[in-house]
Amino acid sequence: MDPAPISAPRPLRERLTVPVLAFGGILMAVMQTVVVPLLPDLPRLTGASPATVSWMVTATLLSGAVLTPVLGRAGDMYGKRRVLLGALALMTAGSVVCALTADIRLLIAARALQGAAAAVVPLSISILRDELPPHRTGSAVALMSSTVGVGAALGLPLAALVVQYADWHVMFWMTSALGAAGLALAWWAVRESPVRAPGRFDAVGALGLAAGLVCLLLGVSQGGVWGWTSPRVVGLFAGTAVVFALWTWHQLSVARPLVDLRLAAGRSVGLPHLAALFTGFAFYANTLVTAQLVQAPVATGYGQGLSIVATGLCLLPNGFIMLLFSPVSARISTARGPRVTLALGGLVLAVGYAVRVADSTSLPVILVGAAIVSTGTTLAYSALPTLILRAVPSHATASANGINVLMRTIGQAVSSAAVAAVLVHHSSPVGGVEVATLDGYRIAFALAGTVALVGAAVALAVPSAPAARPETAVARAPEPATKGA
Repeated sequence: MDPAPISAPRPLRERLTVPVLAFGGILMAVMQTVVVPLLPDLPRLTGASPATVSWMVTATLLSGAVLTPVLGRAGDMYGKRRVLLGALALMTAGSVVCALTADIRLLIAARALQGAAAAVVPLSISILRDELPPHRTGSAVALMSSTVGVGAALGLPLAALVVQYADWHVMFWMTSALGAAGLALAWWAVRESPVRAPGRFDAVGALGLAAGLVCLLLGVSQGGVWGWTSPRVVGLFAGTAVVFALWTWHQLSVARPLVDLRLAAGRSVGLPHLAALFTGFAFYANTLVTAQLVQAPVATGYGQGLSIVATGLCLLPNGFIMLLFSPVSARISTARGPRVTLALGGLVLAVGYAVRVADSTSLPVILVGAAIVSTGTTLAYSALPTLILRAVPSHATASANGINVLMRTIGQAVSSAAVAAVLVHHSSPVGGVEVATLDGYRIAFALAGTVALVGAAVALAVPSAPAARPETAVARAPEPATKGA
């Protein structure tokens, strides 16, 4: 009997593809969160008003929401590696600009550049599908999904430590160095996928989507500041309805749309997008409310009075929980299917919030509840891209996952507005300062838990065995002469 052939070891570049892409996802989340500890001090450091300074967060949210589906479609058409490198380069350039200036106008523009990094995760997931064998794709995609939570958990304490003990520009120099390292590693380790989508880029669709998303997210994010019934906010929501109506008509009438709405309207794709909206809402409430709760003054009777550094350290375990549970999520999806994993994630999220409602005065219980919510988030976020990958053709994976990430972003924006409205409505003076009451926090937790249950119900409605993906329209570009170049 002939001896069994021994498979040759994979080249180092190929073995490092998954870790390098995961590093890029972590960097993306770090870049989004590092500015949070700076916000209270930025008016003094830049000479700008608090309302203007808040645009350093809003600009990143808006540009990320707009660019994620656009860059996803561009990646499907022109090469995922090429667009991935461009997104990482914009992220790094934005960090360098922040490190070099204290001009609030330049800082806001630089933060908008960093929003391009939001496309890193859907592009990376699409690359993993194209490059990895099927038996490795599930765990790699789950790991890639967990990087969002890992980076967010790492970014806050890192930034808080730098802000407390060094000049604030040092933080952006550090992120610039990390971004440059991530860009160089991706250029070296990630090869270009040969899977391409034919046709011309839908520029009109991209502009329409950008206009609609800016109107929607600007209205949601600024409604609490400008007033929900103010002419500006009402006008923005009316503009959203008009723009998206025209955009939908355009997408259905062109041969190669930016977003295939007919595909997205099917249960196998549309329901995961809807579940992503609910999961994003439920996930974001955990970080947002927990940070405020533990920093509340002890005089409130429930607050822990923690510093921003201590708060970051409290949230840090949640990132490691997401990292540890991502392979568990992949195994559940392999055994039971990703829709079961998604539904289970929603149920675990709801259990975590039930713990938060039951007791939000004891720090150990707060941490346990937050950890349970993070576990549920890991299960849900890891299952969502797997559902999308099973339901769309290979030449549309980056754009489809970009829309899924966009739905999470919209859910997070709505969560932020809803939680802020609840806490403002349920507040009382403590030491001359208006502070949210414990009942307000409990209502916010109950709201997030309810939304998580709705997300679980939507997950169960996803077809368990979607139809085979059409692959007839796939155009394959020639393999590059040098793999990794």
